[in-house]
Amino acid sequence: MGPGVDPPSLPAADVLGAAPPSLPAAAPPDVLGAAPPSLPAAPPGVTGTDPLGDPFLRTRFVPPARPETYLRRARLDEHLGQALRTPLTVVGGCAGAGKTLLVAEWAAGLDEPVAWLTLDDAIQGPGMFWAHFLQALRAGGAPVPASVGAPARADEVDHPLLSRLAEELAGRDRPVVVVIDEFDRTTAPEIARQLEFVLHHGGAGLRLVLVTRTEPLLPLHRYRVAGEMTEIRDADLAFTVDEAVALLGLHGLGLSAEAAGALVERTRGWAAGLRLCALAARLSPDPELYLKEFEAGRSTIADFLLAEVLDRQPPRTQDLLLRVSVLDRFRPELADALTGRHDAAPVLAGLLRDNAFVEDFGEGWYRLHPLFREILRTHLRRRSPGLERHVHRRAAQWLRHSGTLPEALAHGAAAGDLTLAAGALVDELAIGQLFTGPRADELAELFAGLGTEPEREAAAPSPAADLVRAARELSRHDLARGLAHLGRAEERLDASTGDLAAARLSCALLGALAGRLGGSVDRAEEAARSAARLLGSVPVPLLDEHPELLALLRTHLGAARLWAGLLAEARTALGEVTRVPGDAATALPRRDCLEHLALIDYLDGWPGGAERRIRAATAEAERFGLGPPGGPSLGRAVVAAVAVERDEPDQAEALLGRLPDGPAPDPVTAAARRVATARLLLARGRHRAALAAVRQDARTEEDAPWARGHAALVAAAVCLAEGRPEAAVELLRGTAEDQPWCLVGAARAHLAAGDRAEAGRLLDVLDRLPGLPGRPRTGPAVTVRAALVRARAAKLEGDLGSVTGLLDRALREARPEELRRPFVEAGPWIAPFLAAAPLRILAAGWLVPEAARDGAAARAPAERAEPPAEPFPEPLSEREREVLERLARMMSTEDIAADLYLSVNTVKTHLKSVYRKLSVHRRNEAVRRARDLGLL
Repeated sequence: MGPGVDPPSLPAADVLGAAPPSLPAAAPPDVLGAAPPSLPAAPPGVTGTDPLGDPFLRTRFVPPARPETYLRRARLDEHLGQALRTPLTVVGGCAGAGKTLLVAEWAAGLDEPVAWLTLDDAIQGPGMFWAHFLQALRAGGAPVPASVGAPARADEVDHPLLSRLAEELAGRDRPVVVVIDEFDRTTAPEIARQLEFVLHHGGAGLRLVLVTRTEPLLPLHRYRVAGEMTEIRDADLAFTVDEAVALLGLHGLGLSAEAAGALVERTRGWAAGLRLCALAARLSPDPELYLKEFEAGRSTIADFLLAEVLDRQPPRTQDLLLRVSVLDRFRPELADALTGRHDAAPVLAGLLRDNAFVEDFGEGWYRLHPLFREILRTHLRRRSPGLERHVHRRAAQWLRHSGTLPEALAHGAAAGDLTLAAGALVDELAIGQLFTGPRADELAELFAGLGTEPEREAAAPSPAADLVRAARELSRHDLARGLAHLGRAEERLDASTGDLAAARLSCALLGALAGRLGGSVDRAEEAARSAARLLGSVPVPLLDEHPELLALLRTHLGAARLWAGLLAEARTALGEVTRVPGDAATALPRRDCLEHLALIDYLDGWPGGAERRIRAATAEAERFGLGPPGGPSLGRAVVAAVAVERDEPDQAEALLGRLPDGPAPDPVTAAARRVATARLLLARGRHRAALAAVRQDARTEEDAPWARGHAALVAAAVCLAEGRPEAAVELLRGTAEDQPWCLVGAARAHLAAGDRAEAGRLLDVLDRLPGLPGRPRTGPAVTVRAALVRARAAKLEGDLGSVTGLLDRALREARPEELRRPFVEAGPWIAPFLAAAPLRILAAGWLVPEAARDGAAARAPAERAEPPAEPFPEPLSEREREVLERLARMMSTEDIAADLYLSVNTVKTHLKSVYRKLSVHRRNEAVRRARDLGLL
């Protein structure tokens, strides 16, 4: 029998694990109303008649026998053992919680007399109750004298009888334990008052144990305050994972703790549920798979719960339970909205009190037991086909106006109502959650399952539905479909009236995204201007609830500006996002912005700054669990380009090899990947492959200025390698003179073509480029190359002193970031200079191997086959070098931590390691030793 297929319904005795033992034939009934004589001590029997003249039924006075599969739980036995020290014990729980078997097993091991009484619907009225109470005492071996008397009428009992009974119990040397099972069947309040009277005045002679589904109508608070009550509730009765493993083992099922844990989670440790599952699983060829996948609504569990819980309720309560079964949680007001009535509050309070599988979820919310909920939902579909969608729609409407957006969306989707769900998402300004935040995947899946509903939207055109469709397509990077839906949304918004600020702001967000994906800075800028005009029309609290919307808008605007080559403007927009305190909702845009800022740093010649940005992006990803370090694509491309600058092609190739297959998600990322790949191929000497790699992406009409510039640089480098400097000059002639890399590349090409004057002029233009606040515009990846071009020109002019000075400057700028690639590109002419003092010390250990003692020239970087030898036995790690460099700048530990995006304790750990490897004990000594070794 496979998963989802259950065996035939099981008999009640198998479910509960006990069948009553066979009993001897009943004795002739006593005369109605006569006080029965004391029964013989051995063996006690069940004789006589009740006040209605019917014989006492033996089964009411016999506890159930322990089944072979009963699991004795020591923790509960120990807890129940306290019942002998308190007058009152209440064992309360839902149907099938294992209450009766627990008490029966405990009672069987007692030395004291135990009177057992199981109530049923026939025992109604005080006279019937106390007649059975007295008969239970007789059957349990603790009879009372005939002088106590017996009730003569079913509906009443004389108070003196209760006084005599209490007096008799109080005078006993040994207490009698009275167990009343199914006490919830007693509905008369006077019985509870009478029982409390006997319990109070019976003193130490009575230990009363009530087994019940509902809260007894006794003054329990008094007993609690006095410490005179033992309580075992549903939470105590629930099976733990270890207990479930043991119980299933008794049924012949060897289940792993993980599988048992999943079953306990689904059943909430409900005893009858576990036993029913075990009995059914034994008939399945794959028990573990069955227990994992069984359909609760089509099982013996369903038969049990429908009969024991649902069918016991009035029709109006059944209707309420069936309707709320579509909800994970619900309030009385929400239940009223689903039923169209106003009685949910008292009904739910009663169900909770009666342990009818309704649970208190806190702060006025309720929920159903998960298995009961599954069964009710299945029953709802069978009983009222089509009602479920209607109930979901009502729930979505109520939840939308009560401020619980996630649940409103879920129910709108379950109703198949795209208009309702999309309207809730857009009106709440939450459309950005489709792209970022902890619910992005969930929302994407939710809206992906919704149809278009042409009939509904024909009657009521919905710009919100079109906006959600546009967001769905744009999130898949399908620009054409996204723009089509976005255009329809804009048309409907233009034709609509009323307060549509949230929808228009959502439209602006999607317009900025479309501009980013299509490489259209004009579209992105227009969307940003539109958003700025709308901000005053949107309530501030709503904006504060959804910081992801403006974060995404600025991210898309910054990326579009970067594509257009507006680097300063892009830096401004992207920086606004990174400076805002972050949370899970804005984590993805912040990482995105950090990666784009890293690309700008790289384009400006600051590889170290780019790497630090990527580390910050990595930390953001790890903090909020956003995926692999370095980002899904752009971050790795930037880090790969930095690795090429350090002449680490294997690392760059590994990084690029881990990028996702297929096209990049947007033009900026695609271009960055092309640049990194082409520069790697150049470093490998694969010139033609580099030219092919740098070709323009077909998704945009024209490439970004910086992408065109780097493509020209790659092509010019190939021309220079092939001995065609004039062709290289022509390739770079059209590049903008505000791009640092291109200025240096053009100067190098002119120098190779013999035009030293033009080369010098271009480098002078580079020196005059406007800087950024706090640092020059152009970083070492560019300035080192510029110095090498000037050094080459000085060598051609025979000015060897200038050559040495320029190389000294280039080495000092390159060494902190280990920029080896510029020296490799410079060519073999540089090797003799680096082999001679004083440049040899500056280059040793990171650019070229240590010079031989006999002064032999070191090999040129291009010829280096072995990694540089470290000048001390144990080399410093890359991170330790970064800490050491900042130590030399007199930065404090806290400043170093902030600059490297590390904790202070981590920096201290690196410092200790640096001191150990350099054999020093203080900061100044470490700096001095590092300089002696050429590390600084």
